[in-house]
Amino acid sequence: AKGDEKKILRRCTLPLTAMKAVHRIITDLAVIDVGPQGLVLLERAPGVSVEEIQSKTEPKLATTGAVPEMTF
Repeated sequence: AKGDEKKILRRCTLPLTAMKAVHRIITDLAVIDVGPQGLVLLERAPGVSVEEIQSKTEPKLATTGAVPEMTF
């Protein structure tokens, strides 16, 4: 189904312009750091659960405890 498409993938499906150039991913749902050990979920949008973010992210997300909601 269209809504089941992953937004962040393990491997890029487009031609790469630079390797290891991304250090942080900011989306409408979350702020995610990209590090040597993988992806770390830092913040989540208000009302969005960690489980929902993980369901839309192919790689496993790590956390460092409770993931706070973003404040604006």
